[in-house]
Amino acid sequence: MAIVELKVPSPGESISEVVIARWVKNTGDVVEKDEVLAEIDSDKATLTLNAEESGKIEVLAAEGDTVKVGQVVVKIDTSFKPEAKKETPKVEVKVEAKKAEPKKEAVVSTGTYATGTPSVSAAKIMAENNIKSNQLNGSGKDGRITKQDVLAALSNGLPTAASVLSNSWQGGREKENVKMSSLRKTVAKRLVAVKNETAMLTTFNEIDMSAIYDIRAKYKDKFREVYGTNVGFMSFFTKAVTEALFHFPAVNGMIDGEEIVYHKYSDIGIAVSAPKGLMVPVLRNAELMSIAQIEAGIKELAIKARDGKLTIEEMTGGTFTITNGGVFGSMMSTPIINPPQSAILGMHNVVDRPMAINGQVVIRPMMYVALSYDHRIIDGKESVGFLVKVKEMLENPSRILFGGKNPEEVLLGL
Repeated sequence: MAIVELKVPSPGESISEVVIARWVKNTGDVVEKDEVLAEIDSDKATLTLNAEESGKIEVLAAEGDTVKVGQVVVKIDTSFKPEAKKETPKVEVKVEAKKAEPKKEAVVSTGTYATGTPSVSAAKIMAENNIKSNQLNGSGKDGRITKQDVLAALSNGLPTAASVLSNSWQGGREKENVKMSSLRKTVAKRLVAVKNETAMLTTFNEIDMSAIYDIRAKYKDKFREVYGTNVGFMSFFTKAVTEALFHFPAVNGMIDGEEIVYHKYSDIGIAVSAPKGLMVPVLRNAELMSIAQIEAGIKELAIKARDGKLTIEEMTGGTFTITNGGVFGSMMSTPIINPPQSAILGMHNVVDRPMAINGQVVIRPMMYVALSYDHRIIDGKESVGFLVKVKEMLENPSRILFGGKNPEEVLLGL
């Protein structure tokens, strides 16, 4: 009998412990090589533990346990092999073809919410979206909730009327304790550390988004036709920020011991709200990207964040961060610096406001923006100047093409 021991993989150099988030397989299951056995949460990312060989597994750690990197958490007895599956589908297809229709009719006719056990893939999506079994109709065998059931419910919009009733205030005194994930604990520690270890200040300004709105309205269809994606605000802000960082290098710097590191490039972190918590994937050398490349990069990173597939490399090494609270309706906030960076730009929602322009009161789409910065390395003049430069380029986007200057200034050599 040959036993293969599976050890906890290392998510990164600085990580020594991880948490068993979920077991996909259980003790006694016979698995195939490379099949996913468990999901593991670290401070920065979620990993999967895969079978190195086929055989029967023995689980040595429970869900929620904190285990050390390199610790043995699964044993595989390779003397057991998965059963052949060639004949099974033929038998089951014939049997279920006759029985499937009556069962479906029974579920539909009741009109009640089935409380069947979800499949593995369905359970994962339900956990990420905080969905309970009584909110779904199970269309699988014996009322089993399938992945398609969950996706269909999400596309139709949750919560349902029944779930609202079941989850509304009932006058009881119940409460629920939920263990913090490794990611949430790490974010909490880092945010407190920023408040305690930096001299953080925030400066504000407002941006007239009319020019950006006009460009998007004029070219959105052609842009989608050429690049296969929409053009959003974030790409314009990212491009404007990279140009402003060139003019104000301290905003793109960080403190390293008794030295200040000034970066000659712009690796822009884009804050993303993912099911597991706040994540900040990084666009490398964003100063060299076009608007279309930035849009494609943001879309790819956002999908990875939603699916929990971001790697450590994709979330480390940023020099400046942009966060957009406007997507949640925020009017104004003071974003917290993402260490070891020295500044972060906060975007907010766009609201039509009356503005005084050339002696006239006109309605313009306005956005408040905030720059939080570490006063130890960035002076007030630089922080205000940086934010003004971003404002100027977004209100007159042609400046982005000319290093933050007006085309006429470039023409005159000013």
